[in-house]
Amino acid sequence: MKSEKIIAWVLLLALPPGFTGIWRLQHSIDAQRASLSQERDDVLLRSGKLARVMSLEFAPLLADIYWTRVVQYYGNKHIRGQANLELLWPLLDIATTLDPNLLVAYRFGAIFLSQQGPSGAGRPDLAVQLLQRGIKENPEEWRLYENLGFVYYFDLKDYQKASEAFLEGSKNPHAQFWMKLMAAKVAAEGESFGTSMFLWKDVYDTTNDPLVKKNALQHLQLLKVTEDCRQLDALADEYEKRYGKRPARMREIVQAGLLAAIPVDPLGFAYVFGEDGKAELNLDSPLLEEQLMHGRLK
Repeated sequence: MKSEKIIAWVLLLALPPGFTGIWRLQHSIDAQRASLSQERDDVLLRSGKLARVMSLEFAPLLADIYWTRVVQYYGNKHIRGQANLELLWPLLDIATTLDPNLLVAYRFGAIFLSQQGPSGAGRPDLAVQLLQRGIKENPEEWRLYENLGFVYYFDLKDYQKASEAFLEGSKNPHAQFWMKLMAAKVAAEGESFGTSMFLWKDVYDTTNDPLVKKNALQHLQLLKVTEDCRQLDALADEYEKRYGKRPARMREIVQAGLLAAIPVDPLGFAYVFGEDGKAELNLDSPLLEEQLMHGRLK
């Protein structure tokens, strides 16, 4: 009886450390498995050619799955305002390697890559690389030249190359007539409000992807805000010439007969003058957050 009690006490004292040791061992095994799994995922993720060989005739289907992952990955990061989009290029790389004719991945993947964070990866160089690959695989698709001109125009500010991309795309017999006009306009004027509005409007009108459409709409709204504020600043300058001081409130411009009514942004919120006397968005406007994320459009 005494020996049974001793055994019981020994077990009682030994079991907790034993369970702790088992838990630590299992935790270590799980961590190693996760590390190996992640390593395998990274190898596959960054090896589009290997994935294409392994997928055989299912490559186009797998490419669609990877494109879906691209949209989900970008969307989740965008909603959280996270600028780290390091997996965006590998995902796009493998999707377009699996299916070189996956046009949506080239066109809208380039937008995701080229925009500055947190709205995009801030890698217009990779966007150019992606689109050039798309053009090589799909030379008949004139809209890839449009997107290439888009990246050169907005993100790289290289108006000569933007003009060349639009011009080259205009040679396609199926291209819209405005491609040649845009080539001349960009070469002559560089960046302008009208050109920017035109390009984003075309993206908005031609996409069926709700995420891309929302992104294009936000750019159109912010471009309108930028142009409105420029015009309001010009009216404030005129007010200052007349009265020797800058207006503190929009109603002063209206009262001076320079405007018929207090101006509002695309969402219906009244513009205001900031402490520096410059026109800006109302603090209540939802566009203010978007402006801070995208940066004030020039």
